Amino acid sequence: MTPTFRPLAPQHVRLTASLFKHRSDLNRKYLMSLLPEHLLQNYYNEAGLLNIAEQPASFHWGWESPTCQVRGHFLGHWLSGAARLYASTGDGELKARGDFIVAELGRCQKQNGGEWVSPTPEKYLDWIARGTPIWAPHYVHHKTGMGLYEMYKYAGSDQALEILINFAKWFHRWTAKFSRAELDQILDHETGGMLELWSDLYGVTGKQEHLDLMHCYDRPRLFDPLRAGKDVLTNMHANTTIPEAHGACRAFEVTGEKRWREIAEAYWKCAVSDRGYYCTGGQTLGEIWTPPFQQSARLGAKTQEHCTVYNMMRLAEYFLRWTGAAEYADYWERNLCNGVLAQQHPDTGMIAYWLPLSAGGVKKWGTPTETFWCCHGTLVQANASHHCGIYYEDDDGLAVCQSIPSELAWRRGKTNVQVALTHDRQAGQVTRPKSWAYELKLKCDRPTEFTLKLRMPAWLAGRASVTINGKPERISGKPPAFAAVRRTWSDDTLRVELPKALTVCPLPDKPDTVAFLDGPVVLAGLCDEERMLTGDPRRPETLLTPDNEREWGDWHTRYRTHNQDRGIRFLPLYEVRDERYTVYFPVRAAPGRAAPAPRRRGRR
Repeated sequence: MTPTFRPLAPQHVRLTASLFKHRSDLNRKYLMSLLPEHLLQNYYNEAGLLNIAEQPASFHWGWESPTCQVRGHFLGHWLSGAARLYASTGDGELKARGDFIVAELGRCQKQNGGEWVSPTPEKYLDWIARGTPIWAPHYVHHKTGMGLYEMYKYAGSDQALEILINFAKWFHRWTAKFSRAELDQILDHETGGMLELWSDLYGVTGKQEHLDLMHCYDRPRLFDPLRAGKDVLTNMHANTTIPEAHGACRAFEVTGEKRWREIAEAYWKCAVSDRGYYCTGGQTLGEIWTPPFQQSARLGAKTQEHCTVYNMMRLAEYFLRWTGAAEYADYWERNLCNGVLAQQHPDTGMIAYWLPLSAGGVKKWGTPTETFWCCHGTLVQANASHHCGIYYEDDDGLAVCQSIPSELAWRRGKTNVQVALTHDRQAGQVTRPKSWAYELKLKCDRPTEFTLKLRMPAWLAGRASVTINGKPERISGKPPAFAAVRRTWSDDTLRVELPKALTVCPLPDKPDTVAFLDGPVVLAGLCDEERMLTGDPRRPETLLTPDNEREWGDWHTRYRTHNQDRGIRFLPLYEVRDERYTVYFPVRAAPGRAAPAPRRRGRR
């Protein structure tokens, strides 16, 4: 298929100083703190290259413990994160470590007979085939294969591809033993992203055996009801199925078969369009899908699993590329700000498995080597991917989907184009800025005509302002949309101001209970219990007022309540560390006034 938007090669995009670069650097530090022999411990053990009784004190624990049934899952994520960071930064130290790990996986594969390369035994799959309970062996195998594929894709490791191809031989022979009905039974146990993995591999090799594996890992029991318009997701474990939707997306891309795209579109409709989501963009409690637009009863300590946040962002990115629709970039941004950033500790870089949305919630952080939840894996992938999703090209030119400070080296035809995106801190403002502003500097080695598309997000609180070399540029398009500017570019500076405001996001089934947002950023009230606020949610500026707004040259997104019985301070949810906080607040009208319906911002 030919996508509307085409992602640019990661080596052409470099993050520059910002919150996102800081989080990426924290992630890199964590990746490098983990020693190869510990990352490989369960692969060595399975291959008979390690006696686990010799050095247990130095092992990784938690889900990486040698007794855990999903042991070894994290290594694939590590390889993915390292490969993505290398592709963007050219970090030779990370690549060298990744190449060493790949070579050791090759040694383990040889020791296992030339095909099997996994931290768990083959019999785990035979157990699920005969109905013996076992915890998600396919999930683990997918992570291994994913890491190998991304070391090939992003770090150029031919050995990683060779190991994956040999691994696929085992699965091709194993799946051939089962009928379609038997495979359906097997695949009712969590398969992770096996369909996407085989689709990726088929996209590289074009071999029939890899297409066979795609068909074996098809999921008609899930996909057919989705295509028929049935809600099969409510109360289902969310992250069991999201990677399968990724598989349908990738299968469509490598085969062009219409059915795969219909499955992906039906999944998005059932999971997002017909379900709604919290103010943060998350949609789960206790790892299961909420009922459609019935989120109020699902505010708990285990809201919003990080894996679902990251994987739904990945799903949105498929649709962004296919359609060029700004709503998918909006969805990405909301989950990036209030999920990926909010669930990584700002100082240590550690992960919060869940993001509590119950009153008085507190984030519980993982540890570097003693927990290794599934979300440790998506932590290191998500924070190695901040350079993704910013720029795309299409037939007309360049699209800017996220305003993340970065530099882009782009080639338009025969012209080299350098793009630098920087945030305008508006330090000279006397009052708090009422817009989010950024600059784009474009320098072409020869004058070149193309269209520059700028995302106008749904949270806009007024008409956006665009100037080119200081002169106003007329733009059009009702948000969410892309504003298109076509001209001959040479050495130009483009400034974009996106008006923002304090807004509320009510619970769909409880409209008198609202969360507060500043632009796309969810605000957390620092209080340890539910608090009733009094006032008019249609005018949130009458409930909250700026607080501690300026330090040195920086403006901060912080507020406090006013005209309330007790004061509450608010700060961005992604800045919360160990404080107890509340996101949703019931609001009652002032005495003598009817309770108004709050104005909604965004999709939900």
